[in-house]
Formats: sequence, C-alpha cells, structure tokens
Amino acid sequence: MTDVHSHILFGIDDGSRTISESIELLKKLKSVGFNNVILTPHFILDSTYNSNYEANIKIYNELKERLLNENIDINIYLGNEIFIDKNVPTLLEKNIITSLNRTKYVLVEFPMHNKLLNIEDILYEIRSKGYEVVIAHPERYDAFKEDYSIVDTLREDGFLFQSNYSSILGYYGKDSIKLLKYMLKRHYIDFLGTDIHRIEKTYVIDNFKKIEKHIIKVTGSEYYNKIQLNNNKLV
Repeated sequence: MTDVHSHILFGIDDGSRTISESIELLKKLKSVGFNNVILTPHFILDSTYNSNYEANIKIYNELKERLLNENIDINIYLGNEIFIDKNVPTLLEKNIITSLNRTKYVLVEFPMHNKLLNIEDILYEIRSKGYEVVIAHPERYDAFKEDYSIVDTLREDGFLFQSNYSSILGYYGKDSIKLLKYMLKRHYIDFLGTDIHRIEKTYVIDNFKKIEKHIIKVTGSEYYNKIQLNNNKLV
C-alpha cells in the first residue's frame, strides 16, 4: 500500500520532530502494510511552515540514507500539503513547492473553519499549469460539512479528493463521518492517507484493520481496492 499524506519529514512542520521519530513512524506504517509513503509537509505561505523544496530534499535524503543504513524496507517519496493561496501556481512553477512525488497531482488544503472565498479560481489556475488538484481531507472542512453542494460542485468540476483513514471512526467528529460516508457512497474519494504526524498520535495505525473494515462496509471491497490502486499509481 501507499500512504499519500503524512507529516513524517522531520523538523519541518507540526509533524515528526526528529529523524528517530520519523524512523519509528515509518516502522509502524510498515507493520500495517504500507510499503510506500509520500512525505507531505505543510506549506503555508507567510507562516513558519514554509520550508521550500530545496530544504526539504536535503532532509528527505538524510532520512532515506538512514532507512538504508538500518535496512528498513520502505520507500519514501516527497511532496507537499499546500495551503490554498493565489500564489500557489507560481510557487509550483518556480519549484518552491512540489506535487506528490513529482507527478501531476497536487495536494491542496483549505481553511478548516473559515468560509471558502474564490477558491475555485485558484484551483482552475493550478489546473491550467498542467496539474490535477487533490483536495486534502474534505470531510474536515466546516464549509463542506455545512453545505454538501460545495463538494458536489467541486466533483462535477473534476477536482479530486483525498480522505483521511481515521475519519471513518469519528476521529474528527460525527459530522466528518457523515460527510465522508456521503462522499464514499458517491465514489467521490480518489485517495486515502493517514495524515500521521507524531509518535504519540498513532490512532490511525493502531486501529487500521478496524478502519479498513468500516470503509469497506460503506463502499464495498471493489471500490476500496480501486482507491488503493490510485494511491499506488502515485509512486
């Protein structure tokens, strides 16, 4: 399996703090069946979470070398979780931020609690540069939970969605479960990710088999397997 959303690149954002913590998190992911992990540190312009690709690749290479030295058989790749901003298309062009494993797929995050203003203009601008927009954890946004038609419209417009595994068990509340089930039943979810951050917060790994059963109960195994294939295509 491939995890398309994680915060395991150490010392970058609110995720892993040290290389040792990153190693332990990767071992845990490996233990539940993940062979590939895309590292997607936050990029939020004008914040402390603004490490660029050049800085990230150095840390990535250090982590990759450590995995080799310790004979840990798991593949890592680099990406970003990019907070929506009018400058994102330019930042992608300048290689300041990056898509998921240098594919055409860009993981984009929205404000959790604020109204979403003019976001579609930015999404279309990203698409005009040759990318496919993947909206991270849609089930978590208040605007979506309050108005499902926003999700429907984004889907009709061809935008993609990545859900967090743990949402199905209520990790982000009942409203998130409700929206996720709505999206799963309509086959809106294209990718799944752990969104794992720190060693003391491994709920998604500790409950992974239960999570899979709950998702399959909603979608059926055929659609769940299709999502896994989508994940694997990114590496």
